[in-house]
Amino acid sequence: WVRLLLTSVGRMTGGADCTPGYYNNEGQEAGLAARLAVGYPAGASAYFMGGAVVYTRDARRLLMDIPDEAMKGIRSASEPYAKLLAGQVRGRFATDWGLSETGATGPTGNRYGDAAGHSCMAVAGPQNDVFTLETGSADRQSNMHAFAKTALNLLLENLSK
Repeated sequence: WVRLLLTSVGRMTGGADCTPGYYNNEGQEAGLAARLAVGYPAGASAYFMGGAVVYTRDARRLLMDIPDEAMKGIRSASEPYAKLLAGQVRGRFATDWGLSETGATGPTGNRYGDAAGHSCMAVAGPQNDVFTLETGSADRQSNMHAFAKTALNLLLENLSK
């Protein structure tokens, strides 16, 4: 089903027994990866539990149940934060996989000094993985697509292991 989301063609052929959760922070508009998910022939609810787009500390506390104390030494738009989010979304949604993305879409960088086009994404599941993407672009729309595609590919790679 992930490959289907990435290509938007074909039908799911077996092995769709897992449910992912998705978390997005600061990177892209309201869940581009989640929006891609609704194109699956059986409907997103056949495999997609839900997701959250969180921009504020209060929303992080309420939706992700991550208290301020858990953030000590961790900043947004970083690999440690992406790992924390992926694990938390997996636990909160009780899914087989959690996927997160955090970064700076553009047209400017973020307050942490990351340039536009910076994204950290992670998967949590039977195996965990994290990846940082630097597009070098300030084009917000292009970055949103690059971030979503890269995050879904990271999930696909780990589903295949």
